[in-house]
Amino acid sequence: VQLQASGGGLVQAGGSLRLSCTASGRTLSYTKAWFRQAPGKEREFVASISSNGGTADYAASVKGRFTISRDSAKNTVYLLMNSLKPEDTAVYSCAAGPIAAPFIVLVARCKYEYDYWGQGTQVTVSS
Repeated sequence: VQLQASGGGLVQAGGSLRLSCTASGRTLSYTKAWFRQAPGKEREFVASISSNGGTADYAASVKGRFTISRDSAKNTVYLLMNSLKPEDTAVYSCAAGPIAAPFIVLVARCKYEYDYWGQGTQVTVSS
């Protein structure tokens, strides 16, 4: 299984970006998530989505600004990021893990629940 993330870049505060993560291999039944890591900080949870797209969860810092979605036909998960702030600057990585939908809110924020990780894409928000 491989996860390939793309879509990062440099954007001004208030702008938008859409990240994509395309998976190869059998991950359609997996919960997908985005995490981010800023320089000198721990990797932190951003958003997760269940295998059927029916359940999503967001970190408080991005709720209302970011939207996670997935296209099963393309085996791709997206992260639409609006109203970006300088503090959103980080390397964003996608992940896939065998987390059942009813447990997403309970465990999907934990990075150790994920079996597969993409290489990350840099998002830089200038003030």
